[in-house]
Amino acid sequence: MSTDSIISKVWGFCTTLRDDGVGYGDYLEQLTYLIFLKMADEYSRPPHNRTIGVPAEYSWPTLKKLKGAELEVHYVTTLRVLANHSNILGQVFTKSQNKIQDPAKLARVVEMVDQTEWVTMGADVKGDIYEGLLEKNAEDTKSGAGQYFTPRSLIQVMVECLRPLPEKTIADPACGTGGFFLAAYDYLTRLPTLNKAQKTFLKKETFYGHEIVANTRRLCLMNLLLHNIGEIDGESCVSSTDALVADNGKRYDYVLANPPFGKKSSMTFTNDEGEEEKDDLVYNRQDFWATSSNKQLNFLQHIRTMLKTTGQAAVVLPDNVLFEGGVGETVRKKLLENTDLHTILRLPTGIFYANGVKANVLFFDNKPAAKTAWTKEVWYYDYRTNIHHTLKRKPMRAEDLADFITCYHPADRHQRQETWHPETNPECRWRKFTHAEILARDKTSLDTFWLKDKSLADLDNLPDPKDLGEEIVENIEAGLANFRNVLAALGCN
Repeated sequence: MSTDSIISKVWGFCTTLRDDGVGYGDYLEQLTYLIFLKMADEYSRPPHNRTIGVPAEYSWPTLKKLKGAELEVHYVTTLRVLANHSNILGQVFTKSQNKIQDPAKLARVVEMVDQTEWVTMGADVKGDIYEGLLEKNAEDTKSGAGQYFTPRSLIQVMVECLRPLPEKTIADPACGTGGFFLAAYDYLTRLPTLNKAQKTFLKKETFYGHEIVANTRRLCLMNLLLHNIGEIDGESCVSSTDALVADNGKRYDYVLANPPFGKKSSMTFTNDEGEEEKDDLVYNRQDFWATSSNKQLNFLQHIRTMLKTTGQAAVVLPDNVLFEGGVGETVRKKLLENTDLHTILRLPTGIFYANGVKANVLFFDNKPAAKTAWTKEVWYYDYRTNIHHTLKRKPMRAEDLADFITCYHPADRHQRQETWHPETNPECRWRKFTHAEILARDKTSLDTFWLKDKSLADLDNLPDPKDLGEEIVENIEAGLANFRNVLAALGCN
């Protein structure tokens, strides 16, 4: 089958199944199970001759011979049996269920998967197919999958700034569907000097992640395999454990991350009356500067722990991390002291699938213990003020941040030039603040803006009415989501 016909069939079946109430997420799950089984069969044959661990009675050749109710029963049994295995096999099939209730349509999807040689297909082709489905799934607001999907344009820019080197480790404590890993992999594979040993390290030893949501973890593992990262019969590079529970002692050269949205960590339990309640989850760790139930502050502290003393991080975090008092102030002061927090990119709204999110990218380098603070100055790039993006009509693209990359100066950030001036260039988006200036701010706030909002002063510079409309809807939906969280915290349904 040609590439175009494969893509057409994959999307065509998705449309057909949606008429039966099978959403992108459910379709994506079933494709993951079936493609994995087909790839396992391909690897078991010459020239690979690998033992993947799929029992013969539940292998691909057995499945594809069946039709009707017999196929459905056997498929359900296959999912249940394979979920009990270890390594990648068990992680892919953990909590797996059949969501395609029509046996005839299930048979058609099996036939489609069978017509393709997935192992020999180019990684760019099969990767694009899968990434396309992941993005469509993220757009489905009802599924909530958007919180695990970081805009690929933003990820690309973060990697371009960090410029990871070969034979270095890259981690993500909340890796979602693996977007940061894929972008770093693409960046490294484009290096012209990559030798055989470095390519092997990149495929098998570079990436380490955590993802506690079983479905998201399986999508991540399949996404990586389809991009030729890892081995189908090897150890999983994505752990199912909660990264925040404890320091596992491992240290990495780079951390790229967008921890899940939501200010507080919580756990659900049953009280004495048999009713479900939620309780704030606090992680008491000796390596943390402060104890908090704030999920974002915990992730920030954990990421610093994960880094080698020469490690570098680029992390997406919401605005509250920059200004919140109490524990927030303590964490910011410690971050300024113990790392070189050299850059903050202020992001616009309208780029995340979770509505109304105001976020930033913090770039910092870990450092060994010292008597004086490592952060001497923090450079800001304000890509929020007077910037309007929407997910559908005007999505943010990597080229929109080309000026930021130029200002960041990835080749040698110590050679940066400040172009902002209060009189000659007050509209410049690139500006630095000294450590002393930040400490002098209330609560050591990093929440800094200096550009004037033109929409408030000049009616002639208002954005397109359609963009404004989408922004208003996003803000209202974000407000409703916040009120629902408040009600949930009060024990209301």
